[in-house]
Amino acid sequence: MSNIPQAGQTAPDFSTPDQNNHLLSLSDFSGQWIVLYFYPKDDTPGCTTEAKDFSELYPDFSTLGAKILGVSPDSGKAHCKFIDKHNLSIILLSDPEHHLIEAYGAWRLKKFMGKEYMGVARSTFLISPDGIIAYTWPNVKTKGHAQAVLTKLQELAATPHAG
Repeated sequence: MSNIPQAGQTAPDFSTPDQNNHLLSLSDFSGQWIVLYFYPKDDTPGCTTEAKDFSELYPDFSTLGAKILGVSPDSGKAHCKFIDKHNLSIILLSDPEHHLIEAYGAWRLKKFMGKEYMGVARSTFLISPDGIIAYTWPNVKTKGHAQAVLTKLQELAATPHAG
């Protein structure tokens, strides 16, 4: 049973290397909105669609002061190839040991062609500038997802934070 952080909870902290092997932590983004999304594997159809959609909308997210962080078990080297191949403008975090993936409850039992296995469940977390989870998408379908996240961010960023 995975423990998925819920809206209103403090976002689990992390310290994980990005595609260039720079260690990034949640605190590095203090004061900014974060779109933290988990995906199974670089350069697969659904993951590519999602990454390209987030990259395409990056200027809109950026205008709202948001950073987009994609997380998968892939290596930094694989992330670099993925970014170069598809001209991505987002940060990709490498989590081969699944520490960050598990902290956000994205390491879950999956089914494919009748077989059950543990894997990364496509999921997204919108984290407010004060480090609180503002919204979660625990079971993401890629089509239109980046736009849905942007719409939610526009809604939340326009509302003064009660607290």
